[in-house]
Amino acid sequence: MTAITATLVKELRDKTGAGMMDCKAALTEVKGDIESAIDWLRKKGITKAANKAGRIAAEGLIGVTAKDKAGAMVEVNSETDFVARNEQFQDLVRNIASLAPKADSDVAKLLAQTYPGKSTTVEHQVKEAVATIGENMSLRRTVAMSVGEGHVAEYVHNRVADGLGKIGVLVAIESKGDKAALATFGRQLAMHIAAHVPSAAAVTAEALDPALVERERAIYAEQAKASGKSAEIAAKMVEGRLRKEFFQQVVLMEQTFLGPGSDGKATVAQALKAAEKTAGAPIKIAKFARYALGEGIDKKDEDFAAEVAKAVGKR
Repeated sequence: MTAITATLVKELRDKTGAGMMDCKAALTEVKGDIESAIDWLRKKGITKAANKAGRIAAEGLIGVTAKDKAGAMVEVNSETDFVARNEQFQDLVRNIASLAPKADSDVAKLLAQTYPGKSTTVEHQVKEAVATIGENMSLRRTVAMSVGEGHVAEYVHNRVADGLGKIGVLVAIESKGDKAALATFGRQLAMHIAAHVPSAAAVTAEALDPALVERERAIYAEQAKASGKSAEIAAKMVEGRLRKEFFQQVVLMEQTFLGPGSDGKATVAQALKAAEKTAGAPIKIAKFARYALGEGIDKKDEDFAAEVAKAVGKR
């Protein structure tokens, strides 16, 4: 029997584009014969999946799971929105999300976990889905959070099925207060975040990326300088604009709360104080995460007519 060396695995990978573990499995199955291993991969649809890997996948679904004190979220991308309505794809995202709490926000760990009801990994199952459904797919990101005492709330916007949608939010609140009150406030806060919070936001101003704050400060300073005001007045103008324009946009506690019963004036910080009275204990917003499907992915602007003309011109 031919030894399954790293060199042999690499050779098969170079020829097929399949993953290292799939290549090793194929070579092991056919006792080291490269050509037979290629056929084995083709029969499994794995090389077909590898050929699709270069295509942009910016659609798909956000999967969210949360129960009591722990929760997790994933983004699994596909090429088209049509696939997001496919029950097989929805089951894939839902099952991956169910494993995410144990992955510690690490995509590699999540991909390496055993897929529910299978003896193979999540990574392998994604490739199987690519081959079966016929579109490039990828597990793009994941986040998990938990609290010792309190509640982890979730919210899914543009919901297509239970725990699946286009925008997902997790928010962890720490408190010894009434569980029902915490769950209610957590849900309201998650809905607010879905509607009003950009991805670069933070719970407090101190938690913002200092480089981001300095960038905004520099812009306001340049504008204040152009106004011709004195240095002292200009400095006050800059800090005032940072607080009223920037922080109120990206600092959760300083935003106007959009929850039920809001008067359109109260901030999240003030809503939290009111929730503390209902819960009967202090509440701390420990962490939150908001995933919007496809955010940050560069999508190709394709001109279909031009593509057809180009294809016809080659004949």
